[in-house]
Amino acid sequence: MNQPNPEKNARKPRAPRAPKAAAQSKPEAGKNGKAKPAPKAAQPAENRPADNARRKPFYSRTRRPQQKQKNGPAATPMHIIPLGGLGEVGKNITLYECQGDMLMVDCGLVFPDSDMFGIDLVIPDFTYVVQNKDKIKGVIITHGHEDHIGALPYLLKQVNLPVYATRLTIGLIKNKLEEHGLLGRTKLVEITPRRKFKLGCFTIDPIHVNHSIPDAVAFAIECPAGVVIQTGDFKIDYTPLSGGPTDLAAFAEYGAKGVLALLSDSTNAERPGFTATEKKVAQSFANLFRRADKQRIIIATFASNLYRIQQIIDLAVENGRKVAVSGRSMANNTQMALELGYLHAPEGVLIDIEQLNKYPPEKIVLITTGSQGEPLSALSRMASSSHRNVHVGPGDFIIISATPIPGNEKMVTKVVNGLLLLGAEVIYESMYDVHVSGHACQEEQKLILTLTAPKFFLPVHGEYKQLKKHAMTAESLGIPAKNIHIAEIGQDIRLSADGLETCEPVPAGAVMVDGLGVGDVGNVVLRDRRHLSQDGLVIVVATVSADGQLLAGPDLVSRGFVYVRESEELMDEARKLVIQCFERCRAERTHDWNSVKTRVRETLSAYIYRRTKRSPMILPILMEV
Repeated sequence: MNQPNPEKNARKPRAPRAPKAAAQSKPEAGKNGKAKPAPKAAQPAENRPADNARRKPFYSRTRRPQQKQKNGPAATPMHIIPLGGLGEVGKNITLYECQGDMLMVDCGLVFPDSDMFGIDLVIPDFTYVVQNKDKIKGVIITHGHEDHIGALPYLLKQVNLPVYATRLTIGLIKNKLEEHGLLGRTKLVEITPRRKFKLGCFTIDPIHVNHSIPDAVAFAIECPAGVVIQTGDFKIDYTPLSGGPTDLAAFAEYGAKGVLALLSDSTNAERPGFTATEKKVAQSFANLFRRADKQRIIIATFASNLYRIQQIIDLAVENGRKVAVSGRSMANNTQMALELGYLHAPEGVLIDIEQLNKYPPEKIVLITTGSQGEPLSALSRMASSSHRNVHVGPGDFIIISATPIPGNEKMVTKVVNGLLLLGAEVIYESMYDVHVSGHACQEEQKLILTLTAPKFFLPVHGEYKQLKKHAMTAESLGIPAKNIHIAEIGQDIRLSADGLETCEPVPAGAVMVDGLGVGDVGNVVLRDRRHLSQDGLVIVVATVSADGQLLAGPDLVSRGFVYVRESEELMDEARKLVIQCFERCRAERTHDWNSVKTRVRETLSAYIYRRTKRSPMILPILMEV
C-alpha cells in the first residue's frame, strides 16, 4: 500500500499580494472588531467630469447596446448611390445595390432656375442606371409629387422597369405615362402599407407617413447587409384630414430590431418645433370664405395637393358655391382623384370652366394652378389678362395657398403685383395661415431618429445647409459624428455593420429638357443664352472671293445690342473697321476663313467695348464666291 506523500499533497503557499497604492494607513476597526473599508480617495475637482459630460444623452440611454465585432468574416456590404436630391430640393433618386441586385427609390425632376433660359425641366442623368439596367429589379415610389415621379417617363423611354407605388401614386404616374405614350408597355404594381414584397435580395416594407398628398409611404428596405429606412417626404400629423397619422409603431418596431442606416427628409431641418396640422388651414379657409361672402373666390395651390382641394370643395358646399378648376394638371389630377375615391363632391357642385359666366360671381370658387408663379400657368395668365375664360377684376378674392419654392419668390411676387393692379384682393401665405408644410420640422425629425436608432445616418432631400442642420440634430441625439455622412450626388457609399466608406463616384448630374430635346442643351448652350440675354448679338455678313477680296458687304445686323437707327455713327465706324480688317487679311494672304473670322470678331469686340462698355456676341458669316 502506497503511503501518502505529505510534500506532494501540501498546498503551495500563495504569493503575497502587492499593497494597494491608496492604502497608506492602517484601516480603522469597527465596533465588531472588523476593519472598516477604507474610504475612496477624493478625485481632484479639475479631473472630475462635468455633470453634463457624465450624463449620457437620451439617444445613448435608449439605444440597444452595440456588440463588439467578433473576429471572423467581414459583414455583407451594400451600396447606396444617390443620383439626385442632395444639395437641391427636387430631382430625388437613389440606387441601392446588394449582392448584385439593384433597387431604385423615386425618380423625380426639378424645375429650372431663373438663369436656365428656355429650359422646361431638369431631370437626373440616367447614364449609370442604363449601364446597370439588367441588375435593377424595379423602381419603388414614395409618393406622387413631381420631384419624386416627374422624371419617370424620361427613364422609361430608355429602360423598361417595373414601377411599384401606392394606389393614388399609380394614378398620377398613369397620367404622366399616357402623355408620353408609355402607359401600355410599363408594368405598374400597386403596393399597400405594411404588406412586404421582394425584389431580388431586397424585402421592402412600405410604411404609411403623413405628407401634403395622400398615400405617401416610407420604405424599410431589408437585405443581407441589414435594414435601411428611407422616409421619403414626411411629417407627423396627429390630426390628419384622412389616412391616419404616421405609423410611428412601425418605425419603433424596426428600431427595436436594429436599423443599419436612416435616410431622412431634411427640407425643414432649419425650423424648430413641429409642422402645423392641415386642420389649421381648414379653419383659416373657413374664415376667409366668410370674409369673401360677396366676391368670387380664386384659390391657387399645387395640383397634387388633394387634401387642400377637398377642403375647398367642402367649404364651397357649405357656402352654396359651385367649384371649377383651371389648368391642365389640376383638371387631370382632380378627375383622376374623383374616379379613385380620393376626392368627394356632391352631384352638381363641380362645373366646367366654360360655365363660369352662367353663375353669379359670389357663387363661384375657382381652383387653379400657378401658386409658384410659373409663367405659363393659369394664375399667371390671369395676372397678365391673357386667360381665355377668367378675367380678374375688383370683385375677385384670390388666395395663393402655397409657400414659394426657393428661387420662385420673384415670380410669385410678380403675379401678386399683377393681380393687385387689376383690382383683386390677394391673400398669400405670409399674411394668413393658408398653407402648412408637408415636411417634418426638427422635433419630428428627432422623433424618427430616436425611434429608429440607426447605426448610420444620411440626411437627404434638401440644400446643403439643410442637410448640415439635420446632421447636427442627429449628432445632438448621440449618433457619433463618424457615423453621419452628408453625401454628394453620384457618390458610391459602401455600407455594412463594419463601417461606412465612399468608393469611386458614378456618372451623375443634371440633364436639361427643352421642348422635345432631352440633353441637347448643355453648359455651352446655356452660356451662349446667358450671353445673348445680357449683351445681345451683332452679326457681320460679307461676301469674299477665293483670294480674300471683299465683294459685298460687310453688313452689320444687331439684335438686343443697340437700336441701329439711333446708333448709326457707331455702326458706320464699326463697318469701316471690319473693312480694314479684311484688307489686312488679304494683304497678309490669310485665306483661312476661321482665322479671318477670329480677327474680325476680336477687332469688332475691342471697338464696341471701348465705345459702349458692352460685350455682345459677335457672329461673322462669310460667303465665298
